[in-house]
Amino acid sequence: MPRECNPGSHRVLLIAVVLLLSACGKQADAPEPVRAVRTQVISNGDAGMTFEYAGELRARNESHLGFRVGGKLLARRVNLGDKIHAGQVLAQLDPQDLNLAQEAAKAAMQAARVNRDQLGNDYKRFIELKEQGFISAAELERRENGFKAAQAQLEQARAQANAQSNQASYAALVSDVSGVVTAVNVDPGTVVSPGMPIVNVAQDGPRDLVFSVPEDQLMRVRTAASVAGALKMKVWGEGQAERAVSLREVSAAADPVTRTFLIKADAGSSDIKLGQTATVLLTMPKTEQAIKLPLSAVLQSQGATSVWVLDPASMTVKAQPVVVAGANGNDVVIASGLQAGQEVVVAGVHVLTPGQKVKRFQSAAAPAKS
Repeated sequence: MPRECNPGSHRVLLIAVVLLLSACGKQADAPEPVRAVRTQVISNGDAGMTFEYAGELRARNESHLGFRVGGKLLARRVNLGDKIHAGQVLAQLDPQDLNLAQEAAKAAMQAARVNRDQLGNDYKRFIELKEQGFISAAELERRENGFKAAQAQLEQARAQANAQSNQASYAALVSDVSGVVTAVNVDPGTVVSPGMPIVNVAQDGPRDLVFSVPEDQLMRVRTAASVAGALKMKVWGEGQAERAVSLREVSAAADPVTRTFLIKADAGSSDIKLGQTATVLLTMPKTEQAIKLPLSAVLQSQGATSVWVLDPASMTVKAQPVVVAGANGNDVVIASGLQAGQEVVVAGVHVLTPGQKVKRFQSAAAPAKS
């Protein structure tokens, strides 16, 4: 006879199979690794931040020399980079038309003189005729007015002749300063107009160090530049040699394109060549109780700056927002957010998460040489 199956045994077997399958399908979570990080205990110290700007050396005074009259340029006697002195002829216009105008003015003056002399002699004779009673007082007055008008015409002609003589002398472009030719704008054969720049001359004398600073750093430059020795420059090509400069002029308006302010510093009048580039060094006064950290300790995320602070008791890290005041070499100066005695992660900050377990990094001992 067939054996009867026990329903209870089937139920127990089914539960055991389900438990076995559920145990096989669930994987245990791997424990989060404990990362090794480098840390630094915060201590207060002096921070004298140094800011660098790119500058250019220029002449303090630069003249744009041009003719006072127009004409065709016959010759240019200087080239770019030439040293010139006051009174030197730099260029020459075609003087033919100017000379003709000068001769015409002189002829007009001579004609006015002859007319004046003739009317003057007539006036003297009419005085005698008036005394003899041959002419009336009105006629004598008319002759006197004619003589005075002729005298005025002569003065006008003389002034025009002098002016035309000056115009003729303007055909030669004469430098009134000594310096160096920094630009040549026109070549011979060109017809130029009055006032058109022919050459640019950087005058001998003091030099300016010209550089630009952003809007948010303008007040910083004004404040630091009032301290003696805070503003220096390093001329490119002279190694690490530094020269002291002094703030001379600050632009009152920002450049509409770059939004920076133009600043000029007095660089003296030594052997500095025009157009040389220089690095402007602005050293801020040292601040007591300043906190400095390596650049690798700072984390930027979504426009916010923070550092990882280690809790020695639980060996976990948390993000601490900070405010950076500036840079000092390879360090950053923290304005607020941290206190002395806190331990901050300075390496490996980009792989950490809030509350993560960490351990202090210890370099392995070097193996002994066999």
